[in-house]
Amino acid sequence: QVQLVQSGGGLVQAGGSLTISCEASGGSLTDYDMGWFRQAPGKGRDFVARISRTGDNTRYANSVKGRFTVSRNNAENMVYLQMNYLEPEDTALYYCAADRPSIIVHTVWTDYDYWGQGTQVTVSS
Repeated sequence: QVQLVQSGGGLVQAGGSLTISCEASGGSLTDYDMGWFRQAPGKGRDFVARISRTGDNTRYANSVKGRFTVSRNNAENMVYLQMNYLEPEDTALYYCAADRPSIIVHTVWTDYDYWGQGTQVTVSS
């Protein structure tokens, strides 16, 4: 069973950038497609981005497309979410998640199997 530990995040002004990381242990990330989700206070857990096992395919929520980039380094068991041009609406608790490979591109959090602990990102206006 893979364990996911997140790092990064914090407070940034609108227009700024942050990168959050997700490190896997107890298993190989090459066994999983990886996703990022976020949850703002009082709201549901929303899809942000997804990257395939090999890194060849990515998908983004419309709200972050062109601003966020998901990447991975399988040799180091790491996944990253680089966030640029951050907006106050991006303020949320961000989670990385692992999904067993599927021909279906999963964008709903209930389809994912393992989760990081969450990382707070706060964007001030």
